Amino acid sequence: MFTYAITRLPGENFGDGLTSSTLGCPSYPLILQQHEAYRQALQDLGLEVIVLPAESAYPDAYFVEDPAIVTSKIAVITRPGAPSRQGEELTLEPILKQFRSVVHICPPGTVEGGDVLMVENHFFIGLSDRTNKEGAAQLAKLLEEAGHTSETVPVASGLHLKSGVNYVGKNTLLVTNSLADYPGFASYNKILLDPDEEYAANTLWVNDTLLTPKGFPKTFAKLTSLGVRVVELDVNEVQKMDGGLTCMSLRL
Repeated sequence: MFTYAITRLPGENFGDGLTSSTLGCPSYPLILQQHEAYRQALQDLGLEVIVLPAESAYPDAYFVEDPAIVTSKIAVITRPGAPSRQGEELTLEPILKQFRSVVHICPPGTVEGGDVLMVENHFFIGLSDRTNKEGAAQLAKLLEEAGHTSETVPVASGLHLKSGVNYVGKNTLLVTNSLADYPGFASYNKILLDPDEEYAANTLWVNDTLLTPKGFPKTFAKLTSLGVRVVELDVNEVQKMDGGLTCMSLRL
């Protein structure tokens, strides 16, 4: 069970962040509302939510999951693969030091937390445009030294690994068709996403509840079949910036 969630407010210039979306111009008032509802959902699940101020120099900084990875043993300060995001971690590290021993990914390695899927004590590390082989190797070593296991997963499409697969409890993965046949996922039950609802892969399992994006009815129906509580949250402004539910907090 998670006790804390570290979040960061979106800044007024959040729309200047990196995105490949063609969903339209993002709204600052709307993303503030959606971020507040997200924080409230985490509080409703029993987490104490830490809210950091916006970082105007880093429009993507409210995606706090990318510059750090938190396990039950350590906090890893990553080195984002997007140069414009390198530096976001500077204000995260002092907070994380209050909870975990902190270790670092070093150049030329790059890792973004959106490429790192934690399933119990095992970690899947996506090799993507944002996480390179050197960074993955460094992360695997740090995880091993902390008593965790890991393996790498090629990411052929989507921004990050967790754009296409997430753990939803009960030995089950919510996964896109393109990742479903990865050999490392063979021992898990799988809920396959319909091609028109692949964005819903970014569903967050926290304290025995699933937080899932609103507007994907087929995925919602499949998740409810697990017999767990499922809460829909509107994150359409976040989607416009290539983000999702897992991106906006560090749970510990």
